[in-house]
Amino acid sequence: MLIYMIRHGQTDWNAEGRLQGQKDIGLNDFGRAQASENGRQLSAELGSRAADFDYVASPLGRTRETMERVRSAMGLDPHGYRLDERLKELSFGDWEGSTIAELKQRTPDRVKERRLHKWDFIPPGEAAESYEILSWRVGAWLNSVERPTVCVTHGGVVRSVFRLIGQWSRDEACDMNVPQDRILKIDRDGVSVGWL
Repeated sequence: MLIYMIRHGQTDWNAEGRLQGQKDIGLNDFGRAQASENGRQLSAELGSRAADFDYVASPLGRTRETMERVRSAMGLDPHGYRLDERLKELSFGDWEGSTIAELKQRTPDRVKERRLHKWDFIPPGEAAESYEILSWRVGAWLNSVERPTVCVTHGGVVRSVFRLIGQWSRDEACDMNVPQDRILKIDRDGVSVGWL
């Protein structure tokens, strides 16, 4: 079962190093260009098979716009996809909108705790999640995929995939760079994951 996973294009908050989580921040011009280029690359990869894939995105605006730009660049109807709540980014709770440097000034002990136990750390605030909690959602989504799929999602979801399928350690998965200008190819049943 092949899954092609794309992280949404860059936002201004990405560029500023702000924790975005589930805040609905839109793409910037650079992010729009990344999304369109990912669509061109995916079109070259899939060729005539593109129409045989299921297309699904996180419901946040930055992922929807990325998916629409990807599909447009592939010559497909930009709105021919569905949404899945399980693909949302993890919630950083009260920390959303802040940089780590700003948080170090306000709550240095909590930032240190996060650095030491990042996979299991839950930020303060209602509905905040850890990467471990996020991985439960992502695992449920992965198990539900029934046909070849193109997915647009978030960095935390990609980290969870590397942990769940790539068997990366918690520390490796937490600290990995998740590019916004590359496509991840996942063979769920062959248990392999790698960047195109």
